[in-house]
Order: sequence, then structure tokens, then C-alpha cells
Amino acid sequence: MADIDVPIWAARLRVLRRGRLWSRDELGRRLADAADETTRDQLPAPEALSSMIRLWETGERRLDESHAELLCRAFGVDEADLFVGDAAGTTRWHYVTNIPLQSGMFSAEEEERTGRAIEAPQRADDGTVRYFRTLLDAYSRTDLRPADLINALRPVFAGIEEFHRDASTPVRRAFLALAAENAELISRMHHEAGDPDGALTWSDEAIRDARGTADALLEAYTLAQRGGLSDTAGDPGRLVDLAIAARERAELPPRMDALCRHHEAQGHALAGDVDMCHRRLEESAQSLEEPGEDPPYRFDCSAEAHNALCAGCLIDLGQAGGAIEILELGPPKAQPTYAVAYALARMAHAYADAHDRERSAEAARQALALARRSGASRALRELARVQRPRQYAGHRRILL
Repeated sequence: MADIDVPIWAARLRVLRRGRLWSRDELGRRLADAADETTRDQLPAPEALSSMIRLWETGERRLDESHAELLCRAFGVDEADLFVGDAAGTTRWHYVTNIPLQSGMFSAEEEERTGRAIEAPQRADDGTVRYFRTLLDAYSRTDLRPADLINALRPVFAGIEEFHRDASTPVRRAFLALAAENAELISRMHHEAGDPDGALTWSDEAIRDARGTADALLEAYTLAQRGGLSDTAGDPGRLVDLAIAARERAELPPRMDALCRHHEAQGHALAGDVDMCHRRLEESAQSLEEPGEDPPYRFDCSAEAHNALCAGCLIDLGQAGGAIEILELGPPKAQPTYAVAYALARMAHAYADAHDRERSAEAARQALALARRSGASRALRELARVQRPRQYAGHRRILL
């Protein structure tokens, strides 16, 4: 592994921050939270504090004792772990590759073995595969901001790509499968972050890698998820074709079959085909009730997710009353996630279409607050589609 051009303590500071998906501004806020009243008053303004953190991470400015103590509180580590430590090798390879360090998730031996494999991919083995699998699972959470996840997952993808090119044959295919799943997750995060072009580009990558594995189930999964990018595409027929192609690739477990039929229903809804949309929604509900093992891939196959998709289809069909009836069965919980923000935005849309001004405005307010906190740009786009009641002459959309 190449030497790094900053002191090891400065490198470790950046590695710890990036592993937690914190921006420098976020770390500055956490330093202020960790300080007592007297120390907090002595901290510089947020912008100056962010600049100070950058100087620490580049080694251009040495930490004083009070700031060092605040950093340890913010990260929840001992001073020795931040400034002395014996994991210089681990710090070095995470710093050079930008692959996030998940503190406490892996043993020192696992970190060291993975670092050696990074240096020489032919050393990669099943343990290296498990390391990256665990890392991907750790980031499959809806409480993280999509843009932050993209920044964390892209270097992980780059590392996996290198392994499936240069690793020995026994593990190369496993890395290719990981690359497909990673690309699919990045695609969905671009979707949630309001970047339709990025979502489609990474979806294409996921499908290509899945086909390279010759794993029909994995290919079906990536095709089905591509169909889930329905609001980034202007061709409903293409979405239907993707969902059908996914079902034809393999004998699907019930929940994955339900996912395909969900997304086919979305395509039919966007095309205005009421009968086919309802038929596919009924079939997806039947599939969810069938016994069978869950597929080994990341997607929400809960009854709540099914209801949200059904409601979305009804909104696209102009059947606001039916959508409201479904949404009110299980209103989204007020958690700071992009998924909940989008669900609330859809609810605001349904109420607006049903000319229920007060409920639409309340749902829109909740969705807007959550979207801003969670970085849910897709929810903001949905809110922009919400039509104001007719009595608001001259204003056709809710202003964000």
C-alpha cells in the first residue's frame, strides 16, 4: 500500500469521519454538542470550525488538547485510539482507497487481511468476500442520506470491481455478484437523491454485472429493480417489458415475483391501463401470501411497502380515493428517512387530488421537513407535482 502524505493521526481523523458518513460540517456540529457550555462558547463559528477540521485532516494544523478531547467524545473513542493506536496499516488502506472504516465491525485480523488483499488482489479469499458483503449490508439502511450513501458506496464498488478483475478464479464470480448488488444499491440512492440519469447508469451497470455472473435470479432482481425506477423513465411500456423479462429469467421466490408484478403494475398505471394494473396488483398480493424463502437481496417486501406501491399506482391512475383508503390503513411513521418522506409526499398528492386541502397541506409540511432532513430529493419532486386546490388561483403547485 502506498505511503500517505499526512501524519497518521490526521489520516485516522479523516477515516473515522468518513466511516460515519459525516461531513466536516456535521463533525463540527457534533463537536459543539460534545462541548460544555464554557468550551462551546470558545469554539469558532461553524464555517470556521469546518475549515479547521480540514486543516487537521490534512495535517496542516496540530490539534490542541481541548479540541482533541472533544474529538474523542464526538467519535466515542479513547485518545490513544485516535492519536496513537497500533492500526496504522488499517488507517493507511482505508485512507488511500476511501473505503469506509466501520469501527468495531471487524477484528484487527480481518482488517489486516483485507488490507493485504487490497495491495495484492490475488490474495483475496472467502474472508475478503465476507468483509465486503458485511460492509454492504451495513449500508443498506433507509435512515442514511442517499447522497452520503453514494459517496460511501462508490469506493466500495471500485474495490470490488478490482477484485473481480484480478482476484483468483474461486472468488472472482462472488465479487462480480457483489458488484451487481452494490451497483443496484447505488442506483436506488441516485434515484432517491433526485438524479435520474445516475440512477439509470448505475442500473445498467448492475444488470451487466448480474449477467456476467450467469446467476439468473440475480439478473431477475436487477431487472425488477430497474422497473422500480418508474418516475425516472418516460416509457411505461419499457417498464412493463423489464418486469416481464425479470419473471421470465428464473423461477422466482414469491416475494421477488411480487416485486416484479408490483413494478409491472406501475408501468401499466403510468400507461393508463386500469385493468392490467389492478390485475398485476392482485397477483402481487397473492404472491406475498405464498410460503417460500426470502431471496438474498435487499428490498422491502413488507405489507406496508406493498400498500404504498398500490396507492402510488392508484394515484397515477387518477383514483385518489382508493389511494387515500390504502394510505390511511398504515400512515407512515415520522422517522427521518427518505422512504417515509416519499410516502408522505404521495399522501399529500392523493389528498390534493381528492380536494382535501387541509390534509394535503399537513402531509406536505411533514414530507417537506423529512425530505430536507433526509436528503430525499425524490420526495421533493413528488411534492412539486401536487396540485393546489382550485381556490388558489394563479398558483398551480405547492411552493417548496
